[in-house]
Amino acid sequence: MRNEHQHISEMLRVFAGVCFLSVLRFSVALDLLAVNCSQVKDAYTSLGYSSADVPSEEIPGDHLVVCGPRRTCCNTVMEENFSNRSTRDFDKLIDDTSEDLRNTFMTRHKRFDGFFLDLLENTEQSLNEMFIRTYGKPYMQNAEVFQSLFTELKRYYTGGNVNLEEMLNDFWTHLLERMFQLLNSQYIITEDYLECISKYIEELKPFGDVPKKLKYQITRAFVTARTFVQGLMVGREVANRVSKVTMSSTCINGFTKMLYCPYCNGLSTLKPCKNYCLNVMKGCMANHADLDPEWSKYIDAMLLVTERLEGPFNIESVMEPIDVKISEAIMNMQENSMQLSYQVFQGCGQPKPSGMSRTARGVPDTFSGRFSPYNPEELPTTSAGSRLDRLVTDIKDKLKQFRKFWSWIPEAVCQEENVASVDDVDCWNGSSKGRYVPEVLKDGLTHQVNNPEVGVDITRPDTLIRQQILALRVMTNKLKNAYDGNDIFFRDSNDDSSSSGSGSGCSETCVTESDSFITQAPLEDTEKPDEASSVSSIQPSLLLLFTALLLNEHLR
Repeated sequence: MRNEHQHISEMLRVFAGVCFLSVLRFSVALDLLAVNCSQVKDAYTSLGYSSADVPSEEIPGDHLVVCGPRRTCCNTVMEENFSNRSTRDFDKLIDDTSEDLRNTFMTRHKRFDGFFLDLLENTEQSLNEMFIRTYGKPYMQNAEVFQSLFTELKRYYTGGNVNLEEMLNDFWTHLLERMFQLLNSQYIITEDYLECISKYIEELKPFGDVPKKLKYQITRAFVTARTFVQGLMVGREVANRVSKVTMSSTCINGFTKMLYCPYCNGLSTLKPCKNYCLNVMKGCMANHADLDPEWSKYIDAMLLVTERLEGPFNIESVMEPIDVKISEAIMNMQENSMQLSYQVFQGCGQPKPSGMSRTARGVPDTFSGRFSPYNPEELPTTSAGSRLDRLVTDIKDKLKQFRKFWSWIPEAVCQEENVASVDDVDCWNGSSKGRYVPEVLKDGLTHQVNNPEVGVDITRPDTLIRQQILALRVMTNKLKNAYDGNDIFFRDSNDDSSSSGSGSGCSETCVTESDSFITQAPLEDTEKPDEASSVSSIQPSLLLLFTALLLNEHLR
């Protein structure tokens, strides 16, 4: 009996020992599962924050908005610091990601604008020097006719309210009047007589086919050049504005949870799972992604216009030999001056003699000299640093890269190793270390209705981005018309100002808008009537007002 009691007593002692060890193991396991707040403190202070903010041990997380509700080593002070840091981090991330896009549009706008302005200046200077050598005094006495031509071409390019067709018609009319006076200086030519002469210019064709051909070439070339530079400016402004759009509080909360809530669990070195990152970024960039369809159409239209910049009517190939072409027109009139004068006298009557011969009046009998044949290989490179063909090749490559830019941002951010993990298991899934289970959503606002990471109100699209969508739509329409040789312009009774330095004629805040008047380029084989008239620009304030009115109507 005693032995039996001893055996039972021994068994109880063994059982008690086993129970003690089990309790000890369970306690140790709990200690291992508990977050080491000293590690959290080290990680937190490495970000530049005070160690005094970190609790000495785990606390309930019910009070936290983003990183709760589990037990945690974070408090509201730390969460607020993380949230503020996330805002800065997100802004920098988008700024860095869009830097190449913004710089491309800024630098290419300057290059093209500088190239076109230099081209106009160099062409005018070349014409002036060659005409002085070729025609001498008769040209210098009438140089303002040619100066006016280039002044008006530059005013059109820089956004002025210039009707190219009417302006070119006026140039040839004034040139005819001056030349007729030079060739008939033995007569008294009155203003009324000159007005009569101008009525016969279409019938007489004193300059041959040069005016008709130049009108077609110059109109197409300048419409293309000005619209393309406007397009670069609009792209630049859209990129600048959209990259600075303020993110919603739910986006910042989701971004904070992705990057900084791991700190609260002692997992500061654990990067977010890529699919988790993608859902966060797609929620944050939902409105940006909606810009992508219109942005892609705009890029396609820009690429379409580059074909015109490379074609036979690009502004460089039209303007470089313009002195030769005008000279040919002058020579044509000189060679046919006798017949021309006879026809004018038949239609307008015989003018009164002046009583002085041409020689006595100091007017040479002929304009001496012709220009050497035009050789494109001898064209100078402008100070913009490159010929047009090289500029176009460069911008085409860049535009193609940016075609799907706004929907590409989440992928670009989340494929960066400094943001997301390359391991889809050993990563932060939003609550712990492990695989991220939810599926990755599609791009765009409407697809974010059930985004598990970022709350998105799909009924309230971002107003600023909608404005940029509208601006892109308008610019795309202008580019397509420019490709066809037509220019969309605006009626603005207050447009008396001259602009410079930009093909758009707009200020930094200008959003190009459309009242959808269209000017068609003259057909190559037929003359367009004068009423197919003018092109103009619109003041930035009116454009912004018009954009707002259209936007309000669109959002109703």
